[in-house]
Amino acid sequence: MTEPFLSVYGHITIDQIVSVGKFPDINETVDIMSKKTTLGGTGTNIAIEAARLGVPTALCGFIGRDFPATYLEEMEESGLITDEVVTVDDFETSQCTVINDPDLRQKVIFYQGPQGFATRIGKDLLKNASRSKMVHFCTGEPDYYLHLMEGLRGKGPVIAADPAQETYRLWDSARLEKLVSMSDRLFCNSFEAKVIAERLGLEDVTDLEKELVVRTDGSEGSAARIGGRIVRIPVVKGGEPVDATGCGDTYRAGFYAGLYHGYSVEESLVLAASVASFTIEKVGALTNTPTWEQVEERAKDYLK
Repeated sequence: MTEPFLSVYGHITIDQIVSVGKFPDINETVDIMSKKTTLGGTGTNIAIEAARLGVPTALCGFIGRDFPATYLEEMEESGLITDEVVTVDDFETSQCTVINDPDLRQKVIFYQGPQGFATRIGKDLLKNASRSKMVHFCTGEPDYYLHLMEGLRGKGPVIAADPAQETYRLWDSARLEKLVSMSDRLFCNSFEAKVIAERLGLEDVTDLEKELVVRTDGSEGSAARIGGRIVRIPVVKGGEPVDATGCGDTYRAGFYAGLYHGYSVEESLVLAASVASFTIEKVGALTNTPTWEQVEERAKDYLK
């Protein structure tokens, strides 16, 4: 069996991405201008993109029996290690409806599915993570993830925390403190960073004394604390932006791909921005995966 370099925990989701001329007011109906249903979820997006970029990657998470067989095939075709993608009976698969307006602002309706109630399922998915070099925890039930992190202590992998949009409502101060204490790295966007800093009593999330803290700032690029040094990571320019869904996820995948292919942490963050620049060119997080050669070519002028 392939030894994973990276194991990813997060939602495995059916995404419905729609575009509207404007967001509706209360009790108002607006027409959908375009609609696309795709495989998605934070865990899936990071893991599949990393696998497509050549990284031996395991996805660890739960799905319902309604999960389309074609999506399982898509996972396997990407090269993903899927022996810890577990089907359960008590929940339908997680679902995310993303609504984009013409300015690519988004509103999201989300059904947690089994990943949000993993403690109730009672299966500790630790086989792949315990033999990986890198482990990335993104969205899912906080108490379950904290429990798994305890189980990984002393087993060697570098652990990254990435609570993403669930920072606001699922990760209170006490849980965040535990998450940070058991993690080597932290990923967030600028909105999540403000909440994390407030709940941990910090001026800025980059004040955390961790091996790596990454804050993505949208069109302004990214900020990273790397071993106590603050650096700015530029936006890597690509084609015309179409849909921002999953750009943060594929950024993370690009970072791990950079490390796997022998680049430094700072260089890998530039390559992460390059991967995200491809994602935004088409609708859906996984519909425009570049080759690794394309990633390096687009990033080369930013790596000098």
